[in-house]
Amino acid sequence: MRKSLSLLATAATAAVFLSAGTTAAGATPGAAPGGASAGDAGDKAPVVLTGRLVGPLHVSAGRHGSVTVSESFAGRLTRVDSDGNQVVLYETPDWSVAGNAQRDGTTYLLESQGAGPDPAELAGHIRIIDDEGHQRTLGDFAALETEDNADGQTRYGYRDLPEGCEAQLPANMPASYTGEIDSHPYGIAVTEHTFYVADAGANSVVSVDARSGKTETVAVLPPRPYKITPEAAASNGLPACVVGTTYDFEAVPTDVAVGPDGWLYVTSLPGGPEDPALGPRGAVFKVDPDDGEVKLVADDIMSPTGLALDDHGALYVASLFGEGVLRIDPDSGEQTVVLAASFAADVDLRGDTLYATVNALPGPEGPPDGQVMYVGLRDGRHDNATRS
Repeated sequence: MRKSLSLLATAATAAVFLSAGTTAAGATPGAAPGGASAGDAGDKAPVVLTGRLVGPLHVSAGRHGSVTVSESFAGRLTRVDSDGNQVVLYETPDWSVAGNAQRDGTTYLLESQGAGPDPAELAGHIRIIDDEGHQRTLGDFAALETEDNADGQTRYGYRDLPEGCEAQLPANMPASYTGEIDSHPYGIAVTEHTFYVADAGANSVVSVDARSGKTETVAVLPPRPYKITPEAAASNGLPACVVGTTYDFEAVPTDVAVGPDGWLYVTSLPGGPEDPALGPRGAVFKVDPDDGEVKLVADDIMSPTGLALDDHGALYVASLFGEGVLRIDPDSGEQTVVLAASFAADVDLRGDTLYATVNALPGPEGPPDGQVMYVGLRDGRHDNATRS
């Protein structure tokens, strides 16, 4: 039940979940599974922009209907134009390619090594590619985590185990532990003066000064509590004495976006099993970038791995093992499916158009066929599905 990161390694085991009959496995891009509501999608059906992508875990929307996709399993960054044509912008065989963003013609990409079980030395930074193709790097996430260990004072594990229960736990599962040194920069938001990064290894939100590259921890996400049921204990090979106790899982940040209120909004996986085995345990937090205050915005979300906000503060969340892309009301927490799809990994908005990477994980048979889809939205303020 302890987190085992890297996220890429976790995602690559998706074929196991497919055979277990998860909700996502039965979904079809563009079709609402189980009669799910179409939400605030426009009158037009979702459109497949491009396919044949290898592990498209991240996407950012650019100019003139183009998108940039991190093909994480192939270690490359790919630009897709409005006609679906693909051009590789950057490729590296030895680094984990994660979140990307675009601003004023410049592309920003997270890349790292050494997270979780990866035997390489811990390393990570932002790679910057300008509109002429010139490249440089900024920030040092591994150095920050090695020095500070952001969640090193955070306790994870069981609360108040009955006497004698700890001795019955599996040998590889401590009753409790504190955060370890790990870094996997995974999601990025770009502003004029500061870059904000969701570090899925450090369990923190990090800022990088756009000029100096100075890298600082903004906030550490709080543990995610789970009350252990008899079914959860049995399926995880745990003794009966843990039933009814609470386990504090690591909160694993997967994406970050700047809201219209100036706060940072962060999606979080719950650590441990991210598939439906223990139910929807993911969450969205918001973080004050000035003082690091953290507030829970919405929870009970199935595997949230990508996030975008519109100008009115509505949340659009990619639910990797859920039903597709969700619209979440920030006040009520109500969830609505706006794009039904299998393995929706990331989402972005450009004008009134929502872009998402789907089929992001390979099935048990056949080659990878990750796709980018787009759909026009309406929320009562606009009704036309348009592309910027």
